Amino acid sequence: MDSDAPALRKIIHVDMDAFYASVEQRDNPELRGKPVAVGGSAPRGVVAAASYEARTFGVRSAMPGSRARRLCPDLIFVTPRFDAYRAVSQQIHAIFQRFTDIIQPLSLDEAYLDVTRNKPGIVSATYIAEEIRRMIYEETSLTASAGISYNKLLAKLASDQNKPNGQCVITPQQGADFISTIPVSRIHGIGPVTARRMRELNIETGADLRAHTLSFLQQHFGKAAHFYHAAARGMDDRPVDDQRIRKSISVEDTFEVDLYADDALMAALDDVVQRLWARMEKAQSFGRTVTLKIKFNDFAIITRSASQDSPVLSPDALRTAGQMLLMRQFPVPKGVRLLGLGVHNLAAEDKDQPAPAPKNDTVRQQLCLAL
Repeated sequence: MDSDAPALRKIIHVDMDAFYASVEQRDNPELRGKPVAVGGSAPRGVVAAASYEARTFGVRSAMPGSRARRLCPDLIFVTPRFDAYRAVSQQIHAIFQRFTDIIQPLSLDEAYLDVTRNKPGIVSATYIAEEIRRMIYEETSLTASAGISYNKLLAKLASDQNKPNGQCVITPQQGADFISTIPVSRIHGIGPVTARRMRELNIETGADLRAHTLSFLQQHFGKAAHFYHAAARGMDDRPVDDQRIRKSISVEDTFEVDLYADDALMAALDDVVQRLWARMEKAQSFGRTVTLKIKFNDFAIITRSASQDSPVLSPDALRTAGQMLLMRQFPVPKGVRLLGLGVHNLAAEDKDQPAPAPKNDTVRQQLCLAL
């Protein structure tokens, strides 16, 4: 073995199971076993989290409350208690710190941990994940799922495999094969719009993606091609960044048909606002600057921003800020194919964003990692 070869990392991705809803069911026995949605049931309310009982009806986070109610008439809406969720999150992170200081929180209920070198000196990352999940349950009465792998991309995918209350290991020998079997839409960093573009190119799975050359992907996806090319091979060089500071959160929507009418654009903005607010609540990140993005049918892009002295702390305030920015563009001079909204100057971190291109084109798969 080459002594100069870089050691592969041991990464754990911990994701609490239906966190907000589970805290509510834990603290209120009358909610246990029932379909629960944390969030607003008003016409413009958004589901911040749904219990597993609610998910069987198709209720999901970021879904409008009115639609959730139609899917599950017996759904119980609970007002969010973010102080309670933050307190539990602090307990969970204290458990993480018993094993490592290299922790990258993604939100109150999700984090990456680098345990390549860890405080107890435990060789097996799988055992560490088991211990973390055991301690979380014993100390909070809540369950967590975990993914263990040699990079962040695969650890995050693995944590979804055996939810709830389970874990999954993806070894260096399994990484490329695992990616080949999943839909490209599951690869973190490939959003709905890109997934649709890939389907148009007959790229449905990781195997389909891996079959294309880097030059082909660059032709169709530009700078993001390096990430897609590496991800299809189970590669991701991003470190767990315990100093990471997210500067913005944004959501955008690409339309199947160009929009021209003021009322159609306002309705589209409302959908974007609901999704953006759900992300802000999930990450507990609130910004002072709101930015509107418009891409026209000739692919020209404009952005417009407005700042205020204090953070945007309600969906109505976010909606109002977005509407003011949008109305200043009426009537639009040409069809709109994409509408986006973002908040900046955040006070906390957000969910992880698409990965940058890895520095190396090969992973030393032959190295043995005790996962």
